[in-house]
Amino acid sequence: RKRDYEGFLCSLLLPVESRTSAFALRAFNMYPFQIKDSITQKTTGLMRMQFWRDAVEDIYSDNPPHQPVATELWRAVKRHNLTKMWLMKIIDEREKNLDDRAYRNIQELETYAENTQSALLYLTLEMLGVRDIHADHAASHIGKAQGIITCLRATPYHCTRRKVFLPMDICMLHGVSQEDFMRGKQERNVRDVIYDIASQAHIHLEHARSFSKKVPVKAYPAFFCTVALDDYLYNMRKVDFNIFHPSLQKKNTLLPLYLYIRSWKKTY
Repeated sequence: RKRDYEGFLCSLLLPVESRTSAFALRAFNMYPFQIKDSITQKTTGLMRMQFWRDAVEDIYSDNPPHQPVATELWRAVKRHNLTKMWLMKIIDEREKNLDDRAYRNIQELETYAENTQSALLYLTLEMLGVRDIHADHAASHIGKAQGIITCLRATPYHCTRRKVFLPMDICMLHGVSQEDFMRGKQERNVRDVIYDIASQAHIHLEHARSFSKKVPVKAYPAFFCTVALDDYLYNMRKVDFNIFHPSLQKKNTLLPLYLYIRSWKKTY
């Protein structure tokens, strides 16, 4: 609820038998996710990642560590027969990301998103009892969109710490330096970088929806995160892709209502 508010809201819309497991999965995801911002030395981060890698190994050996989230995750694994590979991919990819450097290109950012956000969606589908190639295909694209948008949303925060992770190839294409972002510049070429990256997220969402009729309706609750993604892209268009606009940092109080409407309409 505190660290992944949108994920928390989306989990509330899952069937009762999957909800507790989804909370456990989201809580597990927050640990490797937060490590990067809570350490000053990479060695500390590697040790914490190793703890979670060992924890997952122990969970699948029916011997979870005495840690509340690990215990709940073990119950989720037992209940839904979750695939170990996806949990490990989340940890491995977060570990690779401990190196404080920008993504070289949009494909590198998409790979990171696939192995973190899409992996979460694959596991959520397993919790819903959905094993379907079209649902997996949609999860892949929605996860990539979510990873790209998460990178954009975090940019103002990272800039205050003099860090920029936006794809270098797109920045170079528009002649924008990392220093331009750190200074909070709002020139047209800076906005063009944001527009290009946001457009890639939009393309992934549209592609995921293009074959929605082939996706089992049972899978839809896993994809309600698209509501928050659509909302952010809409708000970004309203401020002409000024990533530093204060309105983009505010929590949308109507989000629970939008989510409820989307779940009622049974679309993603």
